[in-house]
Amino acid sequence: MKYLFINSVYGVRSTGKIIAEQCNKLQREGHQCAVAYGRETIDDPAVRQMQIGKKVDYLFHTLLSRIFDLHGLCSKRATKSFLQQVDAYQPDVIWLHNLHGYYINFELLFQWLKAHPKIKVYWTLHDCWAFTGHCAYFTMAGCDQWKSGCCHCKQLHTYPKTCGLDHVKRNYLKKRNAFTGMENLGLITPSKWLADLTRESFLSEYPVQVIHNSINHEVFQPTPSDFRERYGVESAYLVLGVAVGWEETKGLQDMLRLREQLSDQYVIVLVGATDRQIASFPKGVIAINRTANQKELAAIYSAADVFVNPTHQDNYPTVNLEASACGTPVITYNVGGSPESVPEENVIRENDVAAMAVRIMQICEA
Repeated sequence: MKYLFINSVYGVRSTGKIIAEQCNKLQREGHQCAVAYGRETIDDPAVRQMQIGKKVDYLFHTLLSRIFDLHGLCSKRATKSFLQQVDAYQPDVIWLHNLHGYYINFELLFQWLKAHPKIKVYWTLHDCWAFTGHCAYFTMAGCDQWKSGCCHCKQLHTYPKTCGLDHVKRNYLKKRNAFTGMENLGLITPSKWLADLTRESFLSEYPVQVIHNSINHEVFQPTPSDFRERYGVESAYLVLGVAVGWEETKGLQDMLRLREQLSDQYVIVLVGATDRQIASFPKGVIAINRTANQKELAAIYSAADVFVNPTHQDNYPTVNLEASACGTPVITYNVGGSPESVPEENVIRENDVAAMAVRIMQICEA
């Protein structure tokens, strides 16, 4: 079988790594794989790669989205050129992942898919963008307009950000028209939480299968580490947090409040912080911009006593899986699909930093 994966990135970030794992597995089973991506990729000669558009296309799509709220509705030339490559490749299966990311025109893509009903199509949803008029998540906003039709969006300032016109109602209707009415589409979600939401949306006409995200266990496993020695914290309890960009939704302020709740015996380690954030962190916080590779990250996971994920909106975060695979207990809020990979006793009510601190101490001082 010939598979074609479509995603904003390949081999990097959580979704790109997931696709790389899927390609490797399918190829080992004797299938042929190709990947279409928008921006970032890795050097992988075993997989045919097709870039959808160039940097200028991405930048122009981003600009029009900022001004006119046109995310997913630009990149027409790039999308038409890409679909010509798909015609030549003749896949048996097309596997969609993130269609947001300023790189593809979803109307043109789905017009093509509907015109080729013999091709089996899977779509793995990594967030809620497919059935809203704007946002990727609505948990923090407490919004349920997506159930009947988005309008008067509260989250225009969030990804995919727009500073100009508000066209969420139009975007919602365009998505509903494009994404419905396919005979050959099956949906996949990494969490039961997202599957339940999808069944309440306009995508409810499709079957939804829950397939949890996976990680590379050859990389993420208990790993020898000199992290404690390098940072002079051999006798401290290490509380680790990892995020790609410590935004409000990831729980940065919760991690800093934890610093206030815990004694000096504890050191908080934050991976993924920006230089500006690092400059403002208090004593007792070790911050790292990013790791050189996944093996270095596995070593940090292994050095920690506990991993904390205070996310305020998420699907099925792979950081929980990575930490657990390295032998580190995971604590998270009862938010989205994050609790689905964590023992019940380590799931804390959202915003209850004091309870999180107590659970950390119970684990570390047991």
